Amino acid sequence: MDPALWPGFLMWCAIFNYGLLLLGFVVFVMFHDAMYRLHRRWFQLSTARFDATAYLLFGLYKIAIWMFLIVPCLVLCFIRYTPYF
Repeated sequence: MDPALWPGFLMWCAIFNYGLLLLGFVVFVMFHDAMYRLHRRWFQLSTARFDATAYLLFGLYKIAIWMFLIVPCLVLCFIRYTPYF
């Protein structure tokens, strides 16, 4: 693969993953009660604990997108335009 294609590839992966994050958040907000009832069958969770766990997972996913996709894309774009000595 041509090294010049990596920033674009990482950018599109980041856009796709942010779309999944947004979709997951919308599903969480719209179907909160149904999801809570489903998970309450398996685990002894309070509503506050369920919400805190969901927001923790959303936050970790967002950090992973930044660390593994957006930051490398920015670094590769910066390196491409840095003059060599």
